[in-house]
Amino acid sequence: MAAATIGKLTFGAAAFEVVISDLLQEPVECIVNAANGELAHGGGVAAAIRQAAGSELDQECRQRIRAHGRIPVGEAVVTTAGRLPFKGVIHAVGPRFGVGDEENKLVQTLKNAFLRAHERGWKSLAFPAVSSGIFSVPHDICARAYLRAVREFFTLYPQSPLQTIRLALFPGPLAEHLRQRVPLEGRRRRMPKAGAALTPIPNAPRVLVTAPGEPLAREIASAP
Repeated sequence: MAAATIGKLTFGAAAFEVVISDLLQEPVECIVNAANGELAHGGGVAAAIRQAAGSELDQECRQRIRAHGRIPVGEAVVTTAGRLPFKGVIHAVGPRFGVGDEENKLVQTLKNAFLRAHERGWKSLAFPAVSSGIFSVPHDICARAYLRAVREFFTLYPQSPLQTIRLALFPGPLAEHLRQRVPLEGRRRRMPKAGAALTPIPNAPRVLVTAPGEPLAREIASAP
């Protein structure tokens, strides 16, 4: 799948890009996995990462759980990327819908994932639709949380080595939510507060919603 940018915001020299892309093909130094607390990569994005990375990633995840126990919601840990062409995989545990305060917990999850990259001096990161699949957090909550997490991270760490954050999505309703919130070719501007609407760019390309049952849509929908 050739990547297509559907939205972009800049923060000085740093940038947040929303792209229609295969996460495993992203041109970045690290990727985020939509993980569960046991780091058991049974389906969706997590399973695709495990399969592509090979046994080394799986073994390191099991060792991490044996040594330190379950990863709590809101936290993020780093492992090898195995056979994948990245410096590491950041496993971020987002909230399930129904636990309460899902938006703030998802913001915390992603900020911690970004912080793991910052701590290691990594310059670019891509993350998938964390908590939007089998964890069932509604798309509007996810969209607000993704934007808040990026804005708050770049506000806290304006000189971070992490200068590029990309949200990699498959076509579908969540991508449409983000396309409506993030300008395609926006001027340099501050990210609006959570819940504030952005005016779509006139004549911006539409994202086609994948028909129900289409394989790629099903794969991303099954991510935590």
